[in-house]
Amino acid sequence: MRIREVGAGALLLECDDGAQVEAWRAELWRQRAAGRLAATEIVPAARTVLLDGLTDPAATATLIAGWPPPPAAGTATGTLVQIPTRYDGPDLEAVAGHWGVPPAEAVRRLTDTEFRVAFAGFAPGFAYLRGLPEGWEVPRLATPRTVVPAGSVALAGPYAGIYPTASPGGWQLVGHTDVTLFDVHREPPALLMPGTRVRLVAR
Repeated sequence: MRIREVGAGALLLECDDGAQVEAWRAELWRQRAAGRLAATEIVPAARTVLLDGLTDPAATATLIAGWPPPPAAGTATGTLVQIPTRYDGPDLEAVAGHWGVPPAEAVRRLTDTEFRVAFAGFAPGFAYLRGLPEGWEVPRLATPRTVVPAGSVALAGPYAGIYPTASPGGWQLVGHTDVTLFDVHREPPALLMPGTRVRLVAR
């Protein structure tokens, strides 16, 4: 893990992979909750963690550099959210074909997988879900759709995700859910926060 100062009040932790990002994200949140780290925002991404709102980035970098590397995040901790999913997406057969299995087996693979929110982005409430085993990566569509319906459950690369609102998108659509992913009247507004465990249960 490498630490870089970004601007006047932020640090960027550069990690080797998503597992290391999750381990550091969990550790930084734990240290902040314990009062040993003062950061306004701790934001994970695919290979980085951003700490923003620091009064002394250099001192914070020295502090973090002195901590032992956090243990790899396990799959048994964190809140579990079950998302009722209708596996009726227009790309389900294509995904099954890419995996070399029948559609019913593709659904079984997805329902048997416990995902974890790696980071959020793209749109408010959109969570990038890690958990697909190596070799299950799915290519994006060659031509993105101009409109993807809200609630669409989709795959792209090593991630699964759920579109919180209707928007353009190039992910492979395997199903749909009626769960509200983002609600400004809820605290927090996003249902799926980093570190949350997720199951896409068939309904």
